[in-house]
Amino acid sequence: MKKKTAPEKMDAAEKKAAADGAGRCMRGTEQTEKGQKEQVYHTEGQDLTVFRSGLQALGIALSSRQEEQFLQYYELLIQWNSFMNLTAITEFQEVMVKHFLDSLAIVKAWNPEDGAKVIDVGTGAGFPGIPLKIAFPELEITLLDSLNKRVKFLDTVIETLGLQGIRAVHGRAEELVKQPGEREGYDLAVSRAVANLSTLSEYCLPYVKVGGLFLPYKSGKVEQELAEAEKALKVLGGQWERPVYFTLEGTDMERSLIPVRKGKHTPKQYPRKAGTPGKSPIQ
Repeated sequence: MKKKTAPEKMDAAEKKAAADGAGRCMRGTEQTEKGQKEQVYHTEGQDLTVFRSGLQALGIALSSRQEEQFLQYYELLIQWNSFMNLTAITEFQEVMVKHFLDSLAIVKAWNPEDGAKVIDVGTGAGFPGIPLKIAFPELEITLLDSLNKRVKFLDTVIETLGLQGIRAVHGRAEELVKQPGEREGYDLAVSRAVANLSTLSEYCLPYVKVGGLFLPYKSGKVEQELAEAEKALKVLGGQWERPVYFTLEGTDMERSLIPVRKGKHTPKQYPRKAGTPGKSPIQ
């Protein structure tokens, strides 16, 4: 279930990465079915102990197929990152913790329900949306990003991993919200994008149903940022709840999740025109 914009040809590097990623995953599966040693590449011999320990701490149990999907995702991330900027974090264990476990840590503040509609605004390389989809297949997820090359990467991941009920959309948050069914059409809006809470709230809260939740990921303590965003949240129809603080598994990285409950409809004039929420946050 993918929504695509106007077709655009892949360049040679993109075609090779997509073919290599699919081919490697297929060869590994075929060899396993024949009882032979599975052939893997970047993930060969990698230790999943920390990843599995982190999942256990979050109360998440994955099947062998879901673990395989995370490894396939990592493979594609590294392949595509060789010719386009997806992430500065590429070492296997760091990706497992700082991207995958961090994405899934949302369960500390939100209980995934089958059929819940989720939008990941400014998803980049697919965090947290794709890890959430792998771990909780019954979620209906929209990945929104303003760069078409990243959307092509996301489409490749979705196809290679065989994910259903997820789409990658090329566009800006200020524009997609104008499309039928988008405004206040989601149970949850998430974002790991680097921006202040006022700006993120203007991008994300218009997508959330009344009674739904906006959950931004942040680093460290957030009291000052919450104080600065108080007016924006009130104007946009949100009310923040108690932040959730935690340390990432196996690191000293302090992270936080800010649950913002949608209590009333967001006025139609929000979000403002493209670029304005970032340049002039509501204060």
